[in-house]
Amino acid sequence: MLITSRGRVKTLLATGALAATTALILSGCGARAGDTVETTAPAAASCIDTTGDTIKLGFLNSLTGGMAISEKTVSNVLHMAADEINADGGILGKQIEYVQEDGATDWPTFAEKTEKLLTQDCVAAIFGGWTSSSRKAVKPVVEENNGLFFYPVQYEGLEASPNIYYTGATTNQQILPAMDFLASEGVKTLFLAGSDYVFPRTANAIIKLYAAELGIEIVGEEYVPLDKDDWTTQVAKIAEAKPDFVFNTINGSSNVGFIKAYYDAGLTPETTPIISVSIAEEEAPAMGHEVTGNYASWNYFQSLDTPDNATFIDAWKAYPGSSGVTSDPMEAAYISMYLYKALVEKAGSFEVDDVNAAAAEGGVTFDAPEGTVTLDGENHHISKPGHIGKINAENQFDIVWSSDGVIEPDPYLEEYDWFPADVRDALVTSAG
Repeated sequence: MLITSRGRVKTLLATGALAATTALILSGCGARAGDTVETTAPAAASCIDTTGDTIKLGFLNSLTGGMAISEKTVSNVLHMAADEINADGGILGKQIEYVQEDGATDWPTFAEKTEKLLTQDCVAAIFGGWTSSSRKAVKPVVEENNGLFFYPVQYEGLEASPNIYYTGATTNQQILPAMDFLASEGVKTLFLAGSDYVFPRTANAIIKLYAAELGIEIVGEEYVPLDKDDWTTQVAKIAEAKPDFVFNTINGSSNVGFIKAYYDAGLTPETTPIISVSIAEEEAPAMGHEVTGNYASWNYFQSLDTPDNATFIDAWKAYPGSSGVTSDPMEAAYISMYLYKALVEKAGSFEVDDVNAAAAEGGVTFDAPEGTVTLDGENHHISKPGHIGKINAENQFDIVWSSDGVIEPDPYLEEYDWFPADVRDALVTSAG
């Protein structure tokens, strides 16, 4: 029998820590849906020091390696948010002292640095990561040590943890809106191109199920390792298949090689448009080739017309080392810092169990640049609007489609009849 996401998280919150998992895909196979989650020995006593005028927080981002193209900006906006909070009096009157670590686009390094931040630096929470592989590497470490990790990037769903807060989109807030947009455009054939790791493979398994529901035919599916950028062979297959659209789940600098191969093969946005879920305002001009006319699915774009977004953009442009442009993942990272502040102040405590109890009570919101978001205290995800943007000549996005209001998070896609329980069960297992 399938445990619902709410049931999963209530169970996890009660146990506080999970058993170590056996490696399956990149980081390990988690408990299958319906299994009883085993508990470890009680986590070691927290070493968080709240006796002084400061509180330590950890920032864990890939500042080197293939993911640095995306993660450096996330790191910088975390610094900006912390500086803003400090200028406004801190958290519970304590100034944030942040400890920056480099995950180096290496998943064992993410695990190692998480352990260091929690047990040596004694941080109250960690913010960062990008790929699902980095999150999967962090997850057992924060659970074993009863730490907190705030993850800011869209992902494949099928996960909830008492020790992780997810401020990027889950599947029904980004992938499914992208498919709804394609269906509204009359798309009948779709080619899937992704990096070879857990997020693209799991997302594409879900895309194939929803495509069948929408009457869209998948005419090809290709992957290249995250640290490789030669897409020549795979793009030749796209050119041969002649799809109406390409759904791109490639991450990091591998996108540069994909776009190069795309144009080298004679493909264009007019003949074979791409919809991406990892190319945003900062990545678009770094592709080495104009990408005007292609699309992306996000919950935030710099072009959104909201009062809070205008303030956010001005603050970011003025911040030292700023890239000058905003994007969805960095906005979600910004949200994570302010949600953490709200949770701690609601709890009146930096202790993890107190913070989680405050989350479970509900009512935690933040007036974000994308609009007001609300934390679901049971599955630790947030409500988000969905938007589709078309890249213009300035590497900004003209919004061409939006959801009808905010989309409540459903990480296990339990409200979708086309997603069978046995398939969900298998994907939860394979995703780890």
